[in-house]
Amino acid sequence: MKAPIRIASGQGFWGDLLTAPKMQVTKGPIDYLVMDYLAEVTMSIMQKQKRRDPQLGYAKDLVPLIADILPDCMERNVKIITNGGGVNPQACAEAILASARELGIKGLKIGVVTGDDILGRMDEFRSKGIEFSNMETGEDVGIIADKISSANVYFGAFPIVEALQQGADIVITGRTTDTGLTLAPMIYEYGWKEDDWDKLAAGTIAGHIMECGGQATGGNFSADWKSVPELENIGFPITEANADGSIVITKHEGTGGLVTQQTVKEQLLYEIGDPSNYITPETIADFTTIQLSDDGPDRVKMSGVKGRPCTDTYKVSMSYTDGYTAVSTLTYTWPDALEKAQAADRILRKRLDNLGLKFEEIRTEFVGVNACHGHLVPVPADVNEVVLRFGVRGQDFKTVERFGKEIAPLILTGPPSVTGFAGGRPKPSEVIAFWPALMPKNAVTPSITIEQI
Repeated sequence: MKAPIRIASGQGFWGDLLTAPKMQVTKGPIDYLVMDYLAEVTMSIMQKQKRRDPQLGYAKDLVPLIADILPDCMERNVKIITNGGGVNPQACAEAILASARELGIKGLKIGVVTGDDILGRMDEFRSKGIEFSNMETGEDVGIIADKISSANVYFGAFPIVEALQQGADIVITGRTTDTGLTLAPMIYEYGWKEDDWDKLAAGTIAGHIMECGGQATGGNFSADWKSVPELENIGFPITEANADGSIVITKHEGTGGLVTQQTVKEQLLYEIGDPSNYITPETIADFTTIQLSDDGPDRVKMSGVKGRPCTDTYKVSMSYTDGYTAVSTLTYTWPDALEKAQAADRILRKRLDNLGLKFEEIRTEFVGVNACHGHLVPVPADVNEVVLRFGVRGQDFKTVERFGKEIAPLILTGPPSVTGFAGGRPKPSEVIAFWPALMPKNAVTPSITIEQI
């Protein structure tokens, strides 16, 4: 048993800093590297990729990234855990194994966690009385049943633990909770039980701090962003976890960024609803019990966390197609830049109305004036340039497409001093909407397999 174990965040989302995993593995000692790739919309994108090619459906960046760090990980005995398998963890594992063979690596074991993808079983589950009602609106899933493009159960840490118990050096999962990636090594190393609610809650909250990568070490830091050193060399967070559930958040020495109570607190507030009722598959964590204290430079200790028994349901993330959208921009310049952009907005709306085009939503933003804060900040007396961003959303493809043909004419038939129309007519994009639901845990079971060379 290691005390403490060091769990490093390597990715906070699909598209995060590609140099971060290498830095985490090589800049200092760690035991685990966890990489979070999935968001709700990501699953639908991956499902589309898999429909086009059965060998796709995972985070393609993951394969070359692991190939780059795998020799170091094997030498240093660093285990990798990631949900980058998306909707096709098996194909992802096979691609990684192929890369490992090219590198001449032997003795590699990859644990693959599947069973979360229930898209093909929706009719089966509904026939058994599982309703999949929308958690936010209460609507019946039947109204979108023919539009569902992805459906995935949020498994937690314990399937990953099982893969580690079977000797996996890398664990590839599908839709696993972000927090479960970090919690799993603690359960595995320290033998925490399923009713160790406080310890499970502490590990869950550590996972929440880790899940957004550099956001916990000074990235996107609103309190005092100017004080953050060397953002170009930012170190991602590391959790030092002890058997008693006490946690220290830190980063490698010699890297940029910073770890303070304030940076940790900002991340703790990220995507939080009821702070006393943070529900995961393993426990219900109470964020109001968290106690933070300084533990040296770039070290924040977390203790006192309380948890409660878990629920008997899993969250299910579904996405469905909900019409089309198109967005375009024009830039109006000084003098009277804002007045010109506002006039162009009025003209465009009137022309759409004259054409009889009806949309579910029309939205205008004046970037440089009020796109971020709206009426909450004062409008400058004069601005050098304003980007008019105009978007529409509707169910009819041809109507949304027709909107795109009204942007370019504004250049010669609207206010003067306009530029920025370089991308051509905007094309309609499919809208992917989110449908959160619950299902009984006993209705679905994760599957763990081991692939090796």
